[in-house]
Parts: sequence; structure tokens; C-alpha cells
Amino acid sequence: MTLALEFQCRNSRERSGKQPMWRGLLLAASIMAIVAPLFCAAQDATTLSPEARKFVRVADPAVALTHVRVIDGTGTAPLEDQTVVIERGRITALGSSAKNSVPAGAKVIDLRDFTLIPGLVGMHEHMFYPSGGPMAESGGALWYNELGFSAPRLYLACGLTSIRTAGSMEPYADLTLKKWIDEGRMVGPKMHVTGPYLENSTSYPQMHDLTGPEDARKTVEYWADEGVTSFKGYRHITRSQLASAIEAAHKRGLKVTGHLCAVGFREAAELGIDDLEHGLLVDTEFVPGKKPDVCPSYQEADTALSKLDVMSTPVQEMIRDLVSHHVAVTSTLSVFESSLPNRPPLSQRVLDAMLPEARIEYLGERAHIAESADAGGGLRTELFKKEMQFERAFVKAGGLLLAGEDPTGNGGSLPGFGDQRELELLVEAGFTPVEAIQIYSANGAAWLGESDRIGTLAPGKQADLVVIRGNPAAHIGDIENVEMVFKDGIGYDSARLIQSVSGSVGLH
Repeated sequence: MTLALEFQCRNSRERSGKQPMWRGLLLAASIMAIVAPLFCAAQDATTLSPEARKFVRVADPAVALTHVRVIDGTGTAPLEDQTVVIERGRITALGSSAKNSVPAGAKVIDLRDFTLIPGLVGMHEHMFYPSGGPMAESGGALWYNELGFSAPRLYLACGLTSIRTAGSMEPYADLTLKKWIDEGRMVGPKMHVTGPYLENSTSYPQMHDLTGPEDARKTVEYWADEGVTSFKGYRHITRSQLASAIEAAHKRGLKVTGHLCAVGFREAAELGIDDLEHGLLVDTEFVPGKKPDVCPSYQEADTALSKLDVMSTPVQEMIRDLVSHHVAVTSTLSVFESSLPNRPPLSQRVLDAMLPEARIEYLGERAHIAESADAGGGLRTELFKKEMQFERAFVKAGGLLLAGEDPTGNGGSLPGFGDQRELELLVEAGFTPVEAIQIYSANGAAWLGESDRIGTLAPGKQADLVVIRGNPAAHIGDIENVEMVFKDGIGYDSARLIQSVSGSVGLH
């Protein structure tokens, strides 16, 4: 079925009958405190720049999406044959198409054979990409390019309406991207900018090397003043530095996550961390003889994990400790998958989006992994399955599981595309498609403190939703068939956004 959607910008129409002015004033005064917060965040299509408007397919003040399947993000079964009404950037009605009336003058879009899900909330995203090149030629350093042009478009095109950047190489650039997207100068998701990495010793020249706890505190305070809304401790940060950063962030009402190594998960939970990235595969507390504040080698960590039983008492105690401290865990299966032989399946749309040099670099690295499968592929596959088992156990114990893609690794996990793959991998891990979508929407909104506005589909929520051709509840692979993405009630053309960045990812 062809979905005929065109960009139309109509003036608001008069509703039948006019009330006396005094009644309108009284009504406005009585409900202003309730209504104003609901509409202040909505972005009007008329404020978009000419460049941004090129990607808009629907911008009517009132839109009715009829006869559509709805996965509302709460984890409940899909609702069939629903009508969703959007007005002024908000969902104003959601119910059976047989009973739900369509407002007069609303643009009606028949979505039979399509599914609506909440706008995805990606919790481990970045605006940068590995630049490639031999490490030996750059002194062993790793460099990353800021993708200020392609990343925002791909995230939005693939259904992400909100993201947390989970660590920044260029925090001023990320803050400016957020500002320009909010102003309508660019298209992209709503951004929650994480500050620069809090790292103690690094081979990443774009990161600051902390000198101690006081430096950690000052770094947090400086970037909080600049506008970032969360922070991330990195692999070599020490307990004292992490404690100082957490204390400073919490004083500002901000949160801290971590991709840790020198500090174990239970140590971080005791310090008050709010989230832990990647899961069991980066927790080094089970490495025999681990020294405090020292990050073991990858080989030491992998060997220890290979011998670890996820259902053993030590791991289960760690899970209970995280849950009792209300520490979330962010799943990033898609970046781990890139280290496995012949995974993920090659996707032409992903290859087409890459800069030719980046494509060559990625395909070469992928071939190398496949050729060396006997040397390490078996171990990596085993650890990958353990991570999936850990994430299921964490959720079963009552933990809040978030999700994101982490577009780093060997360059195969691109912004947006990697998030869709992450959803598929959550299902491979044992979650139902509906549960995976809940993890990627409602759970992320809850951690961000925005459950009242985003994360689920319900009247009163912001109209952030994704139109998908097919039924991802039955076939999770349909999650890749994004037709259109509504953000604040404006419908953006997914295919047009993807086409606009063809051959760009890797450079800008």
C-alpha cells in the first residue's frame, strides 16, 4: 500500500460557534497553569528554516492518523484499528477508529497496514564517528569526527525523537547542535547533551585528562553552567574522582552514567552513580586480583568473564545491589555485535550512507574479524550471549534497562541504523518486540524524568511517534521500515532524510 502524504501548511480554522469574550477569558485563566506547560515545547513548522522544511511531509495544525495499529510503549499488547489525533503538537485523542471522531478540518491519513510506536529515546548516542586510520601512525591515538550534518538527520529518520549523547568529544558543538535543532535551523532529535568524558588516563587526545577529584568537580560545574544535562565517567576514572563528579552533578540536579573499568559496578552504585553503560561485559569487579582504581587489560577481563556464570551468586548479588540503589543499565548490544564474525548482516542502506573511504575501512575490518574468527570469534560470541543473559536477569530482578547503539566500534553501527539493529538484538536476547520498544521509549523517558511528556502514546503527550510499514510486534525486522517520524506533531520524511546524507557518514 502506498502512503500518500504531502506537506501542507494550513491556517487554523474556526470551530463552530463563538462564546462570549468574558467566558473565554475566565476559561483561559482557570486552565492556563495546566495547558501552558503542555504546549510551550511544541515546535511550529512555520519556525523551521527553509532547509529543514524540505524534509517535512505533514505540518497541518490538526492531523488524524486512522485505522492504524498502535504499540503505545507501556509494554501492553498492540491495539488494532486505532485513530490517533494530533493537534498543536500534542496527542489529543487515541482510541478505536469506530468510536474516535476526527476533528473538523483535520488532515486525515489512512494508515491501514502500518504501525505507530512512540518516538524512540536513544540513551547511548553520539554525534561523532571513528575516523579510521592506523593507530601507529598517530602515536597510538584514537580520533573521532563530529557528524554535525549526518548524525542528527539519521537519528530522526530512523525514529529517534529524543537522544542522550552519553559522552561528547566536542561538547560545544553538541550544545550548538541542540540549540539549532530546538530553534528549527536544523532537523534532528531533541538532544540531552552529556558533558565531555570524565577520564583519568587516556589515549584519546580529544578527552581531558583529570588530575584529581577537585578537577572532576570543577569540570562538572563548568559544563553544567554551559548547559549539559548529564555526565559520563570513563574507563580509568578513580573512585575518588567519580565520587566528586557525582556529588557535584547531584547538587545541580543532574545525573551521572559511566563506562567503567577501574571502578566496579558495585563500587559505583555505592558512590551514587545513576546509570551504567554496556552492562556486564565492562564490569571488572570479577577479575581475580583486581587492584583498586586500576583498569585490567581487555584480555584479563574477557578471560574472567568467560568463566563467569551469570546465574551465580556473585553476579546475582551485584544485580540486586544495582536494583536496590536504583542504578539503570544501558544496553548497547549493537556495538558489541560488530566484533562478531559476519555480523550484523550487511545492509546496503548502511553502506550507501558511508563516506567511500569509511565504507572501505569498515568492510576491511569486518573481513579481518571473519578471518580471525578461530582466534577470538568463539570467545566474543560467548561473551555476547552472556551479556544478553545478564540484561534479561537485570530486568527480571526489577532493574531499569535503557538502550542505545554507541556508534563507535569498527564503524558499522551508524547513527539511527544501529538503534534499529539494537531493537532487533533485544528481541534476539529474549525480550518480546513490545518489551524491546518499551525499553527504547518509556524506560529512556523515565530515566530522563520526562515520562509526563514522551515515551508512551497517550492523550496529552507530545506527538512524538513513528509510522512504520508493517508490524514490528510480529516481525521486529519491520522496525527498519520507517515511513515517517512525527516530532512535536510535525511529520518528517524518513527516506528523504536518509537520502540527503548519502556518502557522508564518516566525514561530516
